[in-house]
Order: sequence, then C-alpha cells, then structure tokens
Amino acid sequence: MNPVLNAIAERNSCRNFSPTPLSENDINALVNAALAAPSAMNLQPWHIIVVTNKPLLEEMDNHAMETLKAQNPEGYTRMMDRGGTIFYNAPCVIFIAKNDSKFATLDAGIVSQNITLAAHSLGLGSVICAMANIPLTGTKGARFLNEIKMPEGYEFGMAVCVGAPITGKAPHELDPAKVTYIS
Repeated sequence: MNPVLNAIAERNSCRNFSPTPLSENDINALVNAALAAPSAMNLQPWHIIVVTNKPLLEEMDNHAMETLKAQNPEGYTRMMDRGGTIFYNAPCVIFIAKNDSKFATLDAGIVSQNITLAAHSLGLGSVICAMANIPLTGTKGARFLNEIKMPEGYEFGMAVCVGAPITGKAPHELDPAKVTYIS
C-alpha cells in the first residue's frame, strides 16, 4: 500500500504516552511537517510552539483538570476515565497558534493533521488536543500564555500531544454511510 495512505489508515489517537523525551531529530521532523502544511492563499496564519518542559506541562494539565472539574463535571469524569490528564503525560505538546484571518481555524487543523501523520511515520503516537485551550483560558491563562510565548495577535488554534505510545489501539472503523457519491 502507498505509505501515505497506509499512515492515514493505521494512525490512531494515543492517550497513554511514555515519559521518554522526543529526540531533537523527531521534533525537527514534526516542526517541518507542520510548516509544510498548505494554507488558504498560502497565508500560513500560524505560529508553532513546541513545549517539552515537563513541569510546565504538568502544571498546565493539573490546572486544566481543576478547571474542567469546576466548569464541566461530565467532561471531568470522562477525562478521569481516560487517565486524569488532558495531555496524557505526553513529553511534547505542540501548540498551533493562529491569527484572526478568515481561514486560520481550518489551517490550524491542517497543521495538526500533518503533525499527527508525521508522528505516526516516525513510530510515535499522537492525539489532537483541543482541550489544551482550557489552561490557556483559565484563571492562570495569562501566565501560561506568557510561559509558552504566545505571539502578540495570535490565539490558541489547536494542539497535538506527541510521544512514544505505551499502549496502542486500532484506528477507528471507517463508516461508508458518511459518504455520498454524485456522478
């Protein structure tokens, strides 16, 4: 099978990472994959922020869980059932900041997909993490935005947790009912 189609078919969302740090080569490959993403009118409305500072990620994670518990008990329970963290102990979280241009949200999604496919091709696990926004908007949000060096004029777009998977799972089943063909 074509290696790209194979990566798309095999990739899954990892929610159980080893604490082993990523190599510099792996981080560079992920960043290059992110930067290679297409964007509307090639505006590239993103800024990539790679966070490997484990104490910072743990503090952000703990604050997110506290915030979730107070604001969304159902979401909190779901996250507790998945290990009690939003970052799943990933040694690397790649934040995709976006500006306010018209297609920036879509473009941030494309960047996140490039990162996940690149991670899979490197033998790493990944999960796209929209909940990474929680600590950035909570009571410590301004401090966390400063600590991750969110550029002026940008806001959270998406994040991807990356690391060596401890456990794996099968990719989700394809649902052909989600497709309509017009000839």
